[in-house]
Amino acid sequence: MDDTTVRKRGEVGVSHIAALAGVSASTVSKVIHGRTGVSTGTRQRIEALIREHGYRKAENAEAVPIVEVVFQALDSLWALEIVRGIEHAVRPHGLAVTLTEMDGAHTPESAWARQMLARRPVGVIAVSAMFTEHQLAQLDSRGIPLVALDPTGEPSHPIASVGAANWNGGLVATRHLIRLGHRRIGMLRGPDELLCCRARLDGYRAALDEGGIPHDPDLVRSAPLYFDGGKDAAAELLRLPDRPTAIFASNDLQALGAYHAASALGLAIPRDVSIVGFDDLPITQWSDPPLTTVHQPLAQMGATAAGFVLALAAGRTIEHDRLELPTKLIVRGSTAAPPASTR
Repeated sequence: MDDTTVRKRGEVGVSHIAALAGVSASTVSKVIHGRTGVSTGTRQRIEALIREHGYRKAENAEAVPIVEVVFQALDSLWALEIVRGIEHAVRPHGLAVTLTEMDGAHTPESAWARQMLARRPVGVIAVSAMFTEHQLAQLDSRGIPLVALDPTGEPSHPIASVGAANWNGGLVATRHLIRLGHRRIGMLRGPDELLCCRARLDGYRAALDEGGIPHDPDLVRSAPLYFDGGKDAAAELLRLPDRPTAIFASNDLQALGAYHAASALGLAIPRDVSIVGFDDLPITQWSDPPLTTVHQPLAQMGATAAGFVLALAAGRTIEHDRLELPTKLIVRGSTAAPPASTR
């Protein structure tokens, strides 16, 4: 019996994969490291064998000292806070951070996977991004750990993930407005495909139920998680004949857009309308008035995800592979009791 057929999964090297595939070791090496020059059929056959039998790295095939961070979009202070936390965690270990932006797509292109395999990072952190089954298998077969940060949905594979208590954040934000006396509370919801936005909306609804306030679908508007999205959606709410006296936004950028919409309509914050955001970005404490918001520990989330990557890369197990960090309400100057005429 050929010795390549009796080896345990994960014990085979390049030469054994090559023998099983009927190709040269250099061809297998090209596939493993994401290089070109291999036909689609041959690449698929080698990938299937790697998934089936596993692959043992050569002793001298060390990973490059980088952590790859993949963002759906890298265009806000929210993303920079996460990067700051990741970098702070990996720097003492002699590692650098490489950033990839997917231009708004939820799944990286196949070309990215080939390039990433060629870089051979210590690990990958996917921020609000999902990977295809094939991409997950490629990472797993090369022993490259993947951690999801603020995942867009429930991972189909057993992937370690780090998030925040989004439902509770939506609950406490809306509860705060209800306790101030507000009954007509608008909500700027984010994209439905984002798990965090669905959870914040559910928290908002739970607080309304708790306060005995009926759900009014006219007071909920879908908007992108950007300034312009918040501005346009808030303007729609504030132009209603029976407008809301308060607005809860799914993130701080939406909330700052709502500031602009209120000002354009001659409404003062918080005298005429109260506004609450979500994230607690540094700029919110300098807005006029300073924004009441839900603090999301973005830097800590990044550092925790990086810690997971380092542990998995070292072969250690993670005690809690689905970690949800707490959120808390930060009360500043953008919320107050509603106008007396509306009570």
